[in-house]
Amino acid sequence: MAPEVQLAESQRVGRRLTRWILLGLAGLFGAVVGLGVFTVHYASGWSYLSNDPEACVNCHIMRDQFERWGRGPHHTVASCNDCHAPHGSIISKYASKALNGVRHSYAFTTGDFVEPIRITPRNEEIALAACLYCHGALTNDMNHAGTADPTDCLRCHSGVGHGI
Repeated sequence: MAPEVQLAESQRVGRRLTRWILLGLAGLFGAVVGLGVFTVHYASGWSYLSNDPEACVNCHIMRDQFERWGRGPHHTVASCNDCHAPHGSIISKYASKALNGVRHSYAFTTGDFVEPIRITPRNEEIALAACLYCHGALTNDMNHAGTADPTDCLRCHSGVGHGI
């Protein structure tokens, strides 16, 4: 076979392979987007962009926490995001919400979670910072003698956010 014919044949095979790879990638992209749209619709995903506490019970895992929050002292002054999302910037808030959303979606879909739900160390730090965000001026002069960490509000006030 002449070198020109071999070159033309290899170019034709290369174009065909490129076409199949692009079609495969387009199909994969379409499947991911389709699943994302379905999931956002099925799980009322747009509600997670709001501060509405009802968003936290879309998947039913947080129903008990939501009901206890409704009976607790903060339900008239704080939403879930006020205690469970960082106050630093809108980027850190939504990055945290996205990370938690992925974790919660995985847990809900697979059933891989323990009851009662436990807060992660990272989210506990966010919640403690939220306590000080609202109550810092009140606690500056308090003597929390005997506590290993005077900023560990949840050690003594664990039921305040979600009530009893």
